[in-house]
Amino acid sequence: MSASLSSSVSPAPSASAPGAAPTQADLLDFVRRTAADAELIASLPLDPEGRTWIRLDGPGGSEAWLIGWPPGSGTGWHDHAESVGAFLTAAGELKENSLATRLPTDGWQTLELSEGVDRERRLPTGKGRAFGRDHVHEVLNESTEHHAVSVHAYFPPLPRIRRYSRSGQVLRLEQVERPEDWQ
Repeated sequence: MSASLSSSVSPAPSASAPGAAPTQADLLDFVRRTAADAELIASLPLDPEGRTWIRLDGPGGSEAWLIGWPPGSGTGWHDHAESVGAFLTAAGELKENSLATRLPTDGWQTLELSEGVDRERRLPTGKGRAFGRDHVHEVLNESTEHHAVSVHAYFPPLPRIRRYSRSGQVLRLEQVERPEDWQ
């Protein structure tokens, strides 16, 4: 992420029982309700050069973000380690490329992926998805003209993000980031 705002915003409370860990469904419900807050979505400053974000108060101690995506931006291949998550496009359209396979979590540097593991999802305004632990994906705003805005939530709060490079069917672990690297 290239820019940050220091404020934290509290959207509507979650449907989860107090003290219960939020499920993937709870996180998806949270991002859906948050994305429907037109005033919050409009409050995110958009930068033509890099992604912008505001940290949100997620349900049940989850980590949540409102993210602005300039035209042509993306995350690169990554996972969210032990966290489950959900995200939803609040404005514009995002594309998610993902792997329909579980990777070993540790102890490897390079893997050759099997044929047929690639998945592609288009997520126009109002569409989102939840995902489980160790979900490997990349998220892109392929528009050449329009920003996209999305809402993301993760539980437990992200302990690390593993970043990968990909050449054909070869996936290589490049970097492991910790929270202090992006907050």
